[in-house]
Amino acid sequence: MSEQSRRPSKPGKPYRRPQKDPVRMLAFEALRAVDERDAYANLVLPPLLRKAREKGDFDGRDAALATELVYGTLRRQGTYDAVIAACVDRPLREVDPPVLDVLSLGVHQLLGTRIPTHAAVSASVELARVVLGDGRAKFVNAVLRKVSQHDLETWIEQVAPPYDDDPEENLAVVHSHPRWVVSALWDALGGGRAGIEDLLEADNERPEVTLVARPGRSTAGELLDVLGEESALPGRWSPYAVRLSEGGEPGAIDAVREGRAGVQDEGSQLVAIALANAPLDGPDKAWLDGCAGPGGKAAMLAGLAAERGALLLASEKLPHRAGLVAKALAGNPGPYQVIAADGTRPPWRSGTFDRVLMDVPCTGLGALRRRPEARWRRRPQDLEGFAPLQRGLLRTALDSVRVGGVVGYATCSPHLAETRAVVDDVVKQHAAELIDARPLLPGVPALGDGPDVQLWPHLHGTDAMYLALIRRTG
Repeated sequence: MSEQSRRPSKPGKPYRRPQKDPVRMLAFEALRAVDERDAYANLVLPPLLRKAREKGDFDGRDAALATELVYGTLRRQGTYDAVIAACVDRPLREVDPPVLDVLSLGVHQLLGTRIPTHAAVSASVELARVVLGDGRAKFVNAVLRKVSQHDLETWIEQVAPPYDDDPEENLAVVHSHPRWVVSALWDALGGGRAGIEDLLEADNERPEVTLVARPGRSTAGELLDVLGEESALPGRWSPYAVRLSEGGEPGAIDAVREGRAGVQDEGSQLVAIALANAPLDGPDKAWLDGCAGPGGKAAMLAGLAAERGALLLASEKLPHRAGLVAKALAGNPGPYQVIAADGTRPPWRSGTFDRVLMDVPCTGLGALRRRPEARWRRRPQDLEGFAPLQRGLLRTALDSVRVGGVVGYATCSPHLAETRAVVDDVVKQHAAELIDARPLLPGVPALGDGPDVQLWPHLHGTDAMYLALIRRTG
């Protein structure tokens, strides 16, 4: 029996083989990798785009659309799930994940882009025919036609509870964050509705690509001269930062390929600068980055240390990440060493260092702009797993620094359980005092009451980096 005769078809209408759309196929493939392998889109998407370009399937516009489809779908997943749930006759958990990915891509095209309705529906149904088969493509078609009856604002009015009835759930649906994340961010931020809405909106915006001119190897001025005014702007706060215009490709820049510059959020740059500039009595010859992978802050610290004739020891527990650190530091003008070691059981002696950075593992809730899928992966119980490690690493840092030396405790999470709670608990148990970090970030506004510092996407244009500076007193 031929393939055509096995296919369902209407009388008088011959079966038409589904047409592959390279852009939507790639977007679907990326979403499946995120769902099936717990991959991150920012790691999965670039090689897929590169392969598509090499095959001749993609031009710049295609790559931009595929990127928007993937990131837009992931960022708005919570909102889109609520809309889809209102249009199907079963719980979402009973919808096969590949079907849900096709639906979500379709809903994003309908509600989150300017793609015409008929094109969004037909392209999504065609994708479903290719990857799911004709039967489930009919289901996709029926759901998307229901979705297309309203715009996003109307759908939100229907699927989100009124703010006055349940503020956190309203914000969770409207701004596509899990409810517990909304609650945690609101607690950390404080204030009323306007601030938290601004923060949640900022989490759903595409972040700028920011470069760092690694000290001693390049300067921001050199990068700006090479890139030109149309392609780049100076950083807002860091003297080493350069912001690329939309569509800028870091890998095409010679300084980045050669390791003299790197991609690094301005908040991370500020953490390294503040630690390097913290007031210090006595020697300033030995620095430690105790959680150095993948190497961005370590590369910056190594350059700053070299300017003073100091040595940086960069320690990272995982050997493959230690390899990334070594690559980032290669070519540094001053002395440095990279080792693979567990920061909670360090191989160095107590009191060895004058400055210590401990940028601890965390939930990553401060980088949801860059890794939108992380918000759906994390659970409140993850905090319990990180808490002992974070406290253990900070205790190691305070033991590793000499009396009078300075520790920087940093984390890319604003969750109070990962920031002030950790610092307060550990400092109480040690001869140590907090240093006011705010004067070490000159020109940066809205730094709060101190002495620690919390940066925010909506206030500073950075990831939500946290920094506490602690001096060992005995």
